[in-house]
Amino acid sequence: MKRREFLKLTANLGALALVNMVGFGCSKGTNAGAGAIELPPLPFKPDALDPYISERTLDFHYGKHHQGYVNKINKFMAGTPYQKMSLEEIIQKSQGKADDAAIFNNAAQVFNHTFYWNSMTPGGGGEPSGQLAEMIKSSFGGYSQFTEAFAAAASGQFGSGWAWLVRDGEELKVIKTANADTPIAHGLTPLLTIDVWEHAYYLDYQNRRGDYIQAYLEHLVNWEFAAKNLG
Repeated sequence: MKRREFLKLTANLGALALVNMVGFGCSKGTNAGAGAIELPPLPFKPDALDPYISERTLDFHYGKHHQGYVNKINKFMAGTPYQKMSLEEIIQKSQGKADDAAIFNNAAQVFNHTFYWNSMTPGGGGEPSGQLAEMIKSSFGGYSQFTEAFAAAASGQFGSGWAWLVRDGEELKVIKTANADTPIAHGLTPLLTIDVWEHAYYLDYQNRRGDYIQAYLEHLVNWEFAAKNLG
């Protein structure tokens, strides 16, 4: 089966189940071998984010980069106690352990990418409503102040990494993480993320990271997903 056909087939399997956010991520199933992490389907069709993120970008980003992290975590954790853990447990148990850096990095990148796909939706963007809107106002002063902080974190992340909207107790914060680091390794609850590794946007925007961030906020951000993660 050609890669494009594979992507369309998996996308049609449906969106990921959003139970409690920390229980969300890649599943372990028999198809990938005992205790293995599987690549979840995209929550939208591969061309659904056009013209803001192209099908070509998704072909590389999801089909090669994300799949590559899945392949590597399964390889690195084989025969270790991590093989019996959930993806979130792997991240939390391996965090800060030099000997398990490869396990942490690949597990966290699997989680981060899955979270990123769900942070976007066709026809997204605009302002949230309800409790999330109220918390954004109380935490940042208003929606425009939030977008300024989020865009600054995403554009200001030097090199590869991520910008996040997270919940820390009763407060929302914008943070950035380098490389594979992820909020769930630090006791924070992520609500949204944007990937600012160059492979996330370079085919569509070249070095114009700011245009990519603006497109994400105005046209792609999935506030329904963020509200579910709020709890």
